[in-house]
Amino acid sequence: MSTMDEDPAPLAPAKSSNNAPSGKGKGMDYESLEKEIAVLKTAALQEGKLDMAIEALLNLEKQMRLAADVVGTRKVVVAIVELCYEARAWKMLNDQIVLLSKRRSQLKQAVTAMVQQCMGYIDQTPDLETRIDLIKTLNTVSAGKIYVEIERARLIKKLAKIKEEQGLITEAAELMQEVAVETFGAMAKTEKIAFILEQVRLCLDRKDYMRAQILSRKINPRVFAAETSKEKKKPKEGDAMVEEAPPDIPPLLELKRIYYELMIRYYSHNNDYLEICRSYQAIYDTVSATEEPSHWIPVLRKICWYLVLSPHDPMQATLLNSTLEDKRLTELPKFRALLKHFVTMEVIQWDSFWEAYKCELEQESSMPGGALDDKAREDLRLRAIEHNILVVSKYYSRITMKRLSELLNLSLRETEKHLSEMVVSKALVAKIDRPAGVASFQTVKDSNEILNSWAVNIERLLDLVEKSCHQIHKETMVHRVSLKVQ
Repeated sequence: MSTMDEDPAPLAPAKSSNNAPSGKGKGMDYESLEKEIAVLKTAALQEGKLDMAIEALLNLEKQMRLAADVVGTRKVVVAIVELCYEARAWKMLNDQIVLLSKRRSQLKQAVTAMVQQCMGYIDQTPDLETRIDLIKTLNTVSAGKIYVEIERARLIKKLAKIKEEQGLITEAAELMQEVAVETFGAMAKTEKIAFILEQVRLCLDRKDYMRAQILSRKINPRVFAAETSKEKKKPKEGDAMVEEAPPDIPPLLELKRIYYELMIRYYSHNNDYLEICRSYQAIYDTVSATEEPSHWIPVLRKICWYLVLSPHDPMQATLLNSTLEDKRLTELPKFRALLKHFVTMEVIQWDSFWEAYKCELEQESSMPGGALDDKAREDLRLRAIEHNILVVSKYYSRITMKRLSELLNLSLRETEKHLSEMVVSKALVAKIDRPAGVASFQTVKDSNEILNSWAVNIERLLDLVEKSCHQIHKETMVHRVSLKVQ
């Protein structure tokens, strides 16, 4: 087979009333071209003259290409790859793909049509080795060409999936990381999100948590709040055309669920309970629209558990109170009582508390999302101790360490340790007088704060005196009027 650009005899141009030139395909008879292609394909498939047919089609392709005929070149290029596919000549197909892409002054539209046509043959390959070879060939052809960047991204995704099925997670992750789909203007939004989520998932599978975090930040969570019911705006003149997402890409709500499930996997690595809770809260906002209890009850249970496992801070307190206001929590009375324990300013007795909720914690293993690990039990006890210390600080300004240990049901050493940790984390203001064995929860005020508190107290006193005088004057006037009437 010849790969040189010989000059064959040109096709006869179609008759035109205005004698239009054949350049740019204006006068080309495409019906004759299609008939000639059909004849060559028939001869190749029925008479076994595949090489001769390919040679003739390459000569036709050269004629169309040099005439800058986009339609004709595209038809011939597609016919060549179709012929190789129908003859099941997979090696020849790979050779022709490379050859056609490297020909001088090859048209972008022809390369795009060829790559798109060949992508449909990937699933029809007879074995895995042939499939990988075809994908790699198409990947090589489309590399560095911006007009087939979307096709290249889809090819790499297919190749990464094959690598993953072979157990080569690291290679699959490295392949996916080569593509920055966030820069593809013509790719559909849902396809971009799905691709990035696949990158994040592979990084989590290979335990590359740092890169997973970097990739996850490419997705703005606010994109999931977009109203999918709104009609798509018609593109204005000059705007870039956005391709439709393939049918295998999930809808936006499903992508939202996948995104937050991956975030739960990432935050579970760091035991960041508050962020895990917020992720479950986002999933709950999605599934709570359904009336099926089996969808939202497991998620609401997880929200309650991770709320009480989170260290005390303003965000945790806000989520705790907002969850308690959820009407659906009434269907889970035990979990409502669980949250109440950490809202009410009362000391939690750990032994009775653990006996009440031990079974519920063990039941999480049979719920969607999996069981809570052994560290969760230790952290739950730690949160109960922190809650008890906060309760004591509300009712006592000074307390002996011995009495504090009795209230917390801990030893003196453990009490001092937990109190010190809370002071270091700035969850509490306290001082321990070791020689005297006293803990003080009073905050030291500077002179300005003392003067401000005095000024506020004086202002309140004067306001009260003024109101009292007004009421006395009012009663006096009413009494005088009643005496005059009599």
